[in-house]
Amino acid sequence: MDDPSTQAFLLALLTAGGGLTGYIRTGSIPSVAAGMTVGALYGLGGLRIRNRQPYGVEMALLASLVLAGSSVPRAIKTQKALPIGLSVVAAFGLYRFGTVWRAQA
Repeated sequence: MDDPSTQAFLLALLTAGGGLTGYIRTGSIPSVAAGMTVGALYGLGGLRIRNRQPYGVEMALLASLVLAGSSVPRAIKTQKALPIGLSVVAAFGLYRFGTVWRAQA
């Protein structure tokens, strides 16, 4: 589980699954659009990392930045479990992919 591509795939499943769950529970189109978009970024980043193609780590890091940018302000404002959980996922991604990116430089 220490492989960054595996971690990117896991985050892709979590975010896309979360967006789909949000849509099923509430009918929220923004939830499914955001979840699928961030999930796609993580998934594409994971594929690029696994295939040793350029910009895979950067793509996963971008997904984490997008997720953090949308979830952290909501977590602070609402103090609800879902935005806090998304913020934790984003923080993990920022730490993990930021560390890998810095090690590559």
